[in-house]
Amino acid sequence: MATSNVRHALFCAIVTIVISYPILGLNLEAEGINIVLTGTDATTVVAIACAALMVFLFQLFRDSVMGKLGAVSDLNPLTGRKPMEQNKRAKLESWVLTGLVVVALFWPFFSSRGAVDLATLVLIYVILALGLNVVVGLAGLLDLGYVAFYAVGAYTFALLSQYYGISFWMALPLGALLAGLFGLLLGFPVLRLRGDYLAIVTLGFGEIIRILLNNWTNVTGGPNGIGGIPDPTLFGMEFGRRVKEEGNTSFHETFGIAYSGEHKVIFLYLIALVLAIITALIIRRLMKMPVGRAWEALREDEIAARSLGLSRTAVKLSAFTIGAFFAGFAGTIFASKQGFISPESFVFLESAIILAIVVLGGMGSQIGVILAAIAVTILPELAREFSEYRMLIFGAAMVLMMIWRPQGLVPMRRLHITLKTQE
Repeated sequence: MATSNVRHALFCAIVTIVISYPILGLNLEAEGINIVLTGTDATTVVAIACAALMVFLFQLFRDSVMGKLGAVSDLNPLTGRKPMEQNKRAKLESWVLTGLVVVALFWPFFSSRGAVDLATLVLIYVILALGLNVVVGLAGLLDLGYVAFYAVGAYTFALLSQYYGISFWMALPLGALLAGLFGLLLGFPVLRLRGDYLAIVTLGFGEIIRILLNNWTNVTGGPNGIGGIPDPTLFGMEFGRRVKEEGNTSFHETFGIAYSGEHKVIFLYLIALVLAIITALIIRRLMKMPVGRAWEALREDEIAARSLGLSRTAVKLSAFTIGAFFAGFAGTIFASKQGFISPESFVFLESAIILAIVVLGGMGSQIGVILAAIAVTILPELAREFSEYRMLIFGAAMVLMMIWRPQGLVPMRRLHITLKTQE
């Protein structure tokens, strides 16, 4: 056993112990001239010691452990199986997606209000992840400030409804267009940036938007946020118990049924579902068009793409604009669903979660992104007793994915053309 392995394992164990102090609430406090460890008990200390020991042993025998884990894939009966033909795979995906859409349309009428409300949040994250997938997954542009466009869409609806009485249906395209405009404006300063430099600039842009919303109290309300955001209507029918605007009618009175708060929740869910389907179909169509091929070419090799005559300016701007456009869609739905928004709803953590969904699902893969959005949103709700360790579990899952399946849950499939051999 090499001495360097022992040193590396010992270093990782020490780092584990150091990191455990802020995570688990351990504090060193001064009592007179003595330093006392407070905020913990014997169980916590034992848990930290066990974690450090596990890290030490794993790093010490990492090569042998990873070798044995690599052999686990050989037990899979599907290993080595020839991939399905492209035509059959496309038809199967179409049938599966159609079935899921049909089930999703009728499911809310037989489920609880809480489940439908959670499903609406899942669909919002699906729209966000599909939009970011254009920027990161297809164009290869690392964007850490994507939540800024989400905030633009939400605040557009909130401000227009508060100051001008604009309805949800009018604010929906306006919020998306304004977010797309911000994406276009962001694209110009970052045309020459790549990799970490691009990530830093987009991160700064996201923080600028959040701080602007937080400090522009005369317009945005600052940290107090904006409340009383109206619900969407259906042909002038409101879903509240009482009508709020003149000229409108109530949904339950129009159809002669008893009032129920579930009607509004189901209606919002159906709106989010339709917009998620539209988003997926539009992006899927764009992926097959020349602009989609240009995104992928830019991602694989920017220099080679430019040598083929592709305009780096047009390709990057189109990716930022389209991705931001769909984030504006999601922001408008979010504002209507919550009824109240504040800058705290659009922190950097939201951008990190959306980016993690894209990476976990498979960069460029629509089905993978949808599955990852469902998993990342629903699993924390099912395990509320582990809410304190949510980010720890989330980080561990990311590390495991990077080790065992770096291409994501459902990797992107590229079309392959086979040329017939000439006799």
